[in-house]
Amino acid sequence: MSDRTVADIVGETLAKLGADLVFGVVGSGNFHVTNALIAHGARFVATRHEGGAATAADAYARVSGRPGVITVHQGCGLTNAMTGIAEAAKSRTPMIVLAAEPAASALRSNFRVDQDALAHAVGAVSDRVHGPASAVADATRAWRTAVRERRTVVLNLPLDVQAAAAEPGEVPPAPAAEPPRASDDAVTALAHLLRGAERPVFIAGRGAVGARAELEELAAASGALLATSAAAKGLFAGNDWDLDVSGGFATPLAAELIRAADVVVAWGASLNMWTSRHGSLIGPDTTVAQVDLEAAAFGAHHRLDLGVFGDARLTAVAVAAALPARRQAYRTDAVRAELRDRARWRDVAYDDTGDESHIDPRSLAIALDDLLPTERVVAVDSGNFMGYPSMFLSVPDHQGFVFTQSFQSIGLGLASALGAACASPGRLPVAACGDGGFLMGIAELDTIRRLGLGMLIVVWNDEAYGAEVHHFGPAGHVLSTVVFPETDLAAVARGHGCEAVTVRGPEDLEPVREWLAGPRDVPMVVDAKVTAEHPSWWLEEAFRGH
Repeated sequence: MSDRTVADIVGETLAKLGADLVFGVVGSGNFHVTNALIAHGARFVATRHEGGAATAADAYARVSGRPGVITVHQGCGLTNAMTGIAEAAKSRTPMIVLAAEPAASALRSNFRVDQDALAHAVGAVSDRVHGPASAVADATRAWRTAVRERRTVVLNLPLDVQAAAAEPGEVPPAPAAEPPRASDDAVTALAHLLRGAERPVFIAGRGAVGARAELEELAAASGALLATSAAAKGLFAGNDWDLDVSGGFATPLAAELIRAADVVVAWGASLNMWTSRHGSLIGPDTTVAQVDLEAAAFGAHHRLDLGVFGDARLTAVAVAAALPARRQAYRTDAVRAELRDRARWRDVAYDDTGDESHIDPRSLAIALDDLLPTERVVAVDSGNFMGYPSMFLSVPDHQGFVFTQSFQSIGLGLASALGAACASPGRLPVAACGDGGFLMGIAELDTIRRLGLGMLIVVWNDEAYGAEVHHFGPAGHVLSTVVFPETDLAAVARGHGCEAVTVRGPEDLEPVREWLAGPRDVPMVVDAKVTAEHPSWWLEEAFRGH
């Protein structure tokens, strides 16, 4: 008779499959499976809230390229994690949520909720460990669904099943999964489009991560300019023909060049309202092609002239081989000169709105960009402020930018930066937050401090839910529900054991320079009192989608 349990076997199986880092909050229901994961080599990061665990695991997966894993208690542990799970599911992040569940016989358990329905409601996959005989197969199936289909999987672990005696089983090796290559007809059609294009633009999304070299080669052969969705920012960093982000964060020059394109090819990008500015960035006469592995993605957000079902990297290689010769197309000397002079947001003139008590949010971002080391990973929370770090802070590559915005929840910034920091220990982690999001997710400030992470946490503090202020204020609505008294966030941070500074002008950033010089053994929180007279126009775009 084995002294092993199903909980032991599930933890062992997932560790063997590749669960190397696990986030979570441990309760009685997930105590044993978490310890089993640790016993078989996984590192466990105890967060202060299950929502933080889910968001950190999501960010870890985005930066590392490995599946995220979290472990939560039954019922309330899962409901606490649901916002982070919704974000991951909507972003198609490969993630396993190990969720304890009341036994089937415990009908009156105070922890009982419909965990299947919770998962399905936010677009996650619900699965279950059914018993001792199938424990290895059940855990393996959940892992493969997450990896192969890029899905967030809630793997329910009933308490009675977890406690049942079980024999260890062989974990079958995952068969090599060859991503689908586009059909010959589709390759020929896309090559034909590019041969005739005078002003082609490629827009790459998260579905094109891993295809940088191949897309750059095809773009060079076809004379295309390169851009990304916000979620894939940094994918073409350093390329002379990189427009950076398409959509709401696009520079005036990037918007001008994309609007003038005669062919736009989306590579693993959905061309949603953010990436296309509600379609206004793509002209009515522009030919639009989309390369994707999701059949449902074709034309879901924007009209489409050519849909190509296939892997971005393999498709780019095949199309490049079908082109007869390199073409100049959009890569003219005039465009090169424009990109040299106007490619970055800091090249765009603006009137500084700073005063004696407040710093202009753009000036803050530019000053930080100059201070920070090149090797950085920037995680951006949601809110009125979010464009400033997204537009003005440069990143070295796509692994340097984490943008958990598919669900548009504020409060995910600190946990996103936590997961990103765990995935890239050689880089400076930067959490970019608004005051509302910082306070909403502040539980993980304790986690970040406890782990000794040298993280820079910058709070664009306008003492309000700024999006609502600027959306409803011009119409004369009372704003008392969304405006708050001044809060000394630097003092709050020091109470957590962090270094902190209040910034009202660029000269106040000197302590940040000193902290960056080392040893950076505790986090640094910057409470930046920013001017708030003007709305962020990218959120004006956002409210059009409400």
